[in-house]
Amino acid sequence: MMRRRRVYPPVPASEFAGFRFPPEVIVLAVRWYLRFALSYRDVEELLAERGLEVDHVTIYRWVQRFTPLLAEAARPCRHRSGDRWFVDETYVKVSGRWTYLYRAVDQHGQVIDVLASERRDQPAARRFTGSKPTTAG
Repeated sequence: MMRRRRVYPPVPASEFAGFRFPPEVIVLAVRWYLRFALSYRDVEELLAERGLEVDHVTIYRWVQRFTPLLAEAARPCRHRSGDRWFVDETYVKVSGRWTYLYRAVDQHGQVIDVLASERRDQPAARRFTGSKPTTAG
């Protein structure tokens, strides 16, 4: 007699698994769209200024998929950005190309801003440090 095995659908390790961009970039794009009432093309332009080429339709799909998750996750921990910020630098592959990803994080662990740059040099650092918002709402 042959036993039947139950076949379960694969469950991703994270809601962000399988996406081309890191979760920090996706979350930041969705936050900008929701918090500042920007258009998808405005968010596309802001990401392009930071070295990330993302189509406005992709941002639309991110907003549709991740807004409920972000709203639920943010409910218990909404606060203004902290007065101390730290910069995290990572070397990641974006669209098949190795890129430096800079993140500004406050003392609460909230991501304030991101910048992707192909080079790790002084102009990239100045672009990143000169573009910080005063609050992260």
